Amino acid sequence: MSRVLKRLLACAMAVALFVSTGSADLAHAAEKSYEGDLVVIHTNDIHGHFDTVEGEQLGMSAVVSLKNYYESKGADVLLLDAGDFSQGTTLVSYYRGASAVLFMNAAGYDAASLGNHEFDYGPEELQVMTGFADFPILDANILDKKTGEPYYEDNKIFEFGDKKVGVFGLDTPEIQTKVNPKNVKDITILDGQELYACAQEQVDTLKAQGCNYIICLGHLGVDDESIGRRSVDVAANVTGIDLFIDGHSHTEMDGGVDVNGTLVTSTGNYLANIGVVVYDGEKETASLVKAADYKGGYDAVTDAFVKEHKDVVDTAYSSLFATAAVDLNGERDPGVRTQETNLGDFAADAYKYAAQQYFGEEITIDGAIQNGGGVRASIPAGPISMNTLLTSFPFHNTVCAVKLTGAELLETLEAACFSCPTALGGFPQVSDIKFTIDTSVPYVNGAQYPDSTYFAPAAPGSRVTIESVGGRPFSLTDTYYIAVCNILADGGDTYYVLTQAEEVIDTGIIDSEALISYVNFLDGVIGEEYAVPKGHITIK
Repeated sequence: MSRVLKRLLACAMAVALFVSTGSADLAHAAEKSYEGDLVVIHTNDIHGHFDTVEGEQLGMSAVVSLKNYYESKGADVLLLDAGDFSQGTTLVSYYRGASAVLFMNAAGYDAASLGNHEFDYGPEELQVMTGFADFPILDANILDKKTGEPYYEDNKIFEFGDKKVGVFGLDTPEIQTKVNPKNVKDITILDGQELYACAQEQVDTLKAQGCNYIICLGHLGVDDESIGRRSVDVAANVTGIDLFIDGHSHTEMDGGVDVNGTLVTSTGNYLANIGVVVYDGEKETASLVKAADYKGGYDAVTDAFVKEHKDVVDTAYSSLFATAAVDLNGERDPGVRTQETNLGDFAADAYKYAAQQYFGEEITIDGAIQNGGGVRASIPAGPISMNTLLTSFPFHNTVCAVKLTGAELLETLEAACFSCPTALGGFPQVSDIKFTIDTSVPYVNGAQYPDSTYFAPAAPGSRVTIESVGGRPFSLTDTYYIAVCNILADGGDTYYVLTQAEEVIDTGIIDSEALISYVNFLDGVIGEEYAVPKGHITIK
């Protein structure tokens, strides 16, 4: 039995020891009766933040208290999540996502959709993780490629007296490139008009079965890069969705927004907020319970359950990784998804160093690329534990070397910078590649990359100009060995062109191991040479 599976089984067995009784002393809501009302408590993009940090994140214990509170006031309560719960902190990545499911079991979730990050661990571990769920996984537009049937369930009906509530799920078609494409090779993801038709079919089916209130759990988001497959696009093109609980773009929608008669709402991320929608049979009222001003209760049993697992993880990852002499910027925006940062430089330098050590004199590694979406958190100056390292770099990607022509490298960078200055997970942090992005020139789509939501640039070089690679002037006809993580080598994010490389060599070196070996080369200190970005990228 693998160590990971042993962890999962131990985690699952521990659930039986914790049965929450909850509390009903919340001060966040008026002391009134909700008898007969439908109350939908919802979360999204928890990303492993299940513990309570007062004033910052409410944690699963506040979710339990909210649920118990509304039930004590006579409400019919549904507890729902819109995906990306199982990746983002070591609290869940240590257990390969399964602990997240067990925390949700303990809270009494009624249903969840998957997000793109649920696919990070690969198809086998995804099945193990979701196999622990006591609640249905709903994703109507994720189909088994062999059978054409939903990979999980498509919908679920909940009955409360004379109320019949239909819930169906949707997941972002961007799964195709926002995780390693090899992890989703066995599924078909409906997109565009097919996505709308799928959603309409779900609504019509649920109404035909007598549902008088329809909820979509959709991990779609509202970012501009997702136009055509956003929650608001689905709501605008589908009739009959009463409530759309959204995720993916980490957007706070306090009060929600009305689109074509559908109330669209989202909580943001990291359990900084919990969403509450009250439906009295005539109208809906949406609000966010916010950690910053929360005065309600916390469930001690749930807190203890989460803390037990957090203590195991903290102990396992307590060893020192390095010391940082400076703060290292891993923020999303502005940060690693919009501009060069010192943490991005450090990670790319580590990839280049580790790859060069692997190949020795056989191959010269000319440069490296780290996608901004692969960096998940900043690192403050001071001692850095393995816990901190693995929070910033949680994916366990491997370091690869790809052999590219200059023309292929130019297309790679042009595609990866298409949305600049708007944030994008594919934004390249680089080592020994010097280039300029001219944001005054619009990005023009060429052909859509196969099995991707992204497009090749119509004219590579129109926005991006490469000055040098590996210290020598750039040439379209020269060849370069570039170190990247395996998700990029396999065509993730905007990096489809890397799948066409003349040569791809996976070193098998895990990204965290690359970082460790590079820090050892630096004598254990990330020093003043990383005080500011190195100036590889110019944005004008």
